[in-house]
Amino acid sequence: MRLTVFRQRMTDHFGAGYADSFARDHVMTELGGRTVNEALDAGWEAKDVWRAVCHAMDVPAHRR
Repeated sequence: MRLTVFRQRMTDHFGAGYADSFARDHVMTELGGRTVNEALDAGWEAKDVWRAVCHAMDVPAHRR
């Protein structure tokens, strides 16, 4: 998954304003105690981060 696709999915699910805040501020156990941005910066694949977000935030199947 391209990072642009990942960011669009985040925006589609959370909304433009909250997607950035969530990625920057929400620490997730599914990402090893990292935020979305920290996980991506650490080299995690965007598709793996998206899967973690979907799992943690109960993203509906049609948005996965």
